[in-house]
Amino acid sequence: MLMVFTRAPYACDPAKTRGRLHRQAESATRSAFQRDRDRIIHSTAFRRLKEKTQVFVAHEGDHFRTRLTHSLEVSQIARTLARALQVDEDLAEAAALAHDLGHPPFGHSGEDGLADAMKGFGGFDHNAQTLRVITLLERRYPEFDGLNLAWETLEGVVKHNGPLMKKGDDPAKLPWGFTAYEDWRGLELHTHSSVEAQIAALSDDIAYNNHDIDDGLRAGILKLDEVTELPLVGDVFRAVRDQYPDIGTSLTIHEAIRRLIGLMVNDVLEETRARLAASGVDSPEAVRALDHPVVSFSESMLVQLSAVRRFLYANMYLHYKVKRAKEKGKRIVRELFEAFLNDPALLPTEFHRQADTPGSPETARVVCDYIAGMTDRYAIDQHRQLFHVEAWR
Repeated sequence: MLMVFTRAPYACDPAKTRGRLHRQAESATRSAFQRDRDRIIHSTAFRRLKEKTQVFVAHEGDHFRTRLTHSLEVSQIARTLARALQVDEDLAEAAALAHDLGHPPFGHSGEDGLADAMKGFGGFDHNAQTLRVITLLERRYPEFDGLNLAWETLEGVVKHNGPLMKKGDDPAKLPWGFTAYEDWRGLELHTHSSVEAQIAALSDDIAYNNHDIDDGLRAGILKLDEVTELPLVGDVFRAVRDQYPDIGTSLTIHEAIRRLIGLMVNDVLEETRARLAASGVDSPEAVRALDHPVVSFSESMLVQLSAVRRFLYANMYLHYKVKRAKEKGKRIVRELFEAFLNDPALLPTEFHRQADTPGSPETARVVCDYIAGMTDRYAIDQHRQLFHVEAWR
């Protein structure tokens, strides 16, 4: 049966895009948002996500999530929500696929390490770094730097978690990476983003809440008996055990996580449809003008998820094995930064023209961009070459 797509009035229309910073002819076979999705997938930064930490360091096991597999899971949830809400699936997917491109190696510990190192040089923020990646650091086209994404995709990447400032706020409070973008004011950082971008943000929440439980259980850091005491999660795991008492732990986890994702998706759909109806929005501009997001979990789901996050923080993110790995990653990032900043000649040759003054802000930004683009494995290898004598053998 052929399904006909009906576009909701509040959906972004690729035929009415606000355009790209650098004008390009439209494609005969793909919409503007489809092209953006494809450009993101073909980018170097996207490929590097396969060796970047989500929670567990990427080389610790073949079955734990990396930034890449996480981004793919987020994109699939985003497409499901976008289709059900009759908004543009390609734009939601593009925002989902791009949302982690600015993450450095070693997850949030790597980000903490870079943020500490960059305190005197404008700071570091992974969302701002994502903007740098897609507007400057990716170099794939002879006419311009960056991916030259449509305005709606840029907006979705930058504001998927909500407005970055209020009208009248001092722009100096923004992370440096945002204000360094020449057209940052044009992204309207004081407004909410499109429905599609808000979908990407909630899809991120759904994905990481569930796969952190999955990975934690499979790593042996979380115990099944502990998880079954949680609100929502416990109900689902008990229901699976009652229905399938003999399927074993692995299948129990798979089935429970699948059901949990479905419950959260349905909750978002129900709450979002109610908010859209109550708001009366009839255009993407009307969505942006609201003082609250329209894509959301219900209040009851938010309460339950808050308890889940507290449990994960206490029992997984603070677990000594995870903390040890995080501390090692943070130290590697910090020591690499200090070495390159103090002696830019240690950087690969192609960076020497950009960074030739030890300790300068310009050198610090080049070093930051270089380290932020590293995979876990490459960062470990660079650190070994610089600091370990056995690497000479």
